[in-house]
Amino acid sequence: MSDPTQSGQQTPGWYPDPQSGQLRWWDGQQWGQFQQQAAAVPQAPMAGAGTVQNPQQMAMIAHLLGALLGFLGPLIIYLTSGKQDPFVEDQSVEALNFQLTILIGWVISYVLAFTVILLIADLLIWPILWLGQIVFGIIGAMAANRGEWYRYPFSIKFVKPTMGGAPIQ
Repeated sequence: MSDPTQSGQQTPGWYPDPQSGQLRWWDGQQWGQFQQQAAAVPQAPMAGAGTVQNPQQMAMIAHLLGALLGFLGPLIIYLTSGKQDPFVEDQSVEALNFQLTILIGWVISYVLAFTVILLIADLLIWPILWLGQIVFGIIGAMAANRGEWYRYPFSIKFVKPTMGGAPIQ
């Protein structure tokens, strides 16, 4: 692996830090805050050894499944692949938190629909929730596919990543 800052490499991934030699996340433009001991990461993992082959694609799938299936999609990605890569974990947690926030919006709107404000809930709240779920899920998927640490414009942080979080910008 070479130094991405010297070679002009734009591909996000884990590279040795030029100063410390530790593996550190390169997002394609700048170094992230994550570092791992170089000896702690196997250089050639065996097939099925618990590594994510394409973290960007898996993170993208978490966002897309959230847009299509609600919180279940990102939850499945988080539980199956999230503990194997910090990027996948961060993005699946971000999508999961957003979808849980949207779910709360759906529950509140249904309660309102069956009590007092049926017309407003039908004409205003439901389309906004539905469009927000789809549009922001697709935006998150596109950003994750580029290797960006996407943040939804609003979400309640129910779940926090255990490996850290996105690089501070």
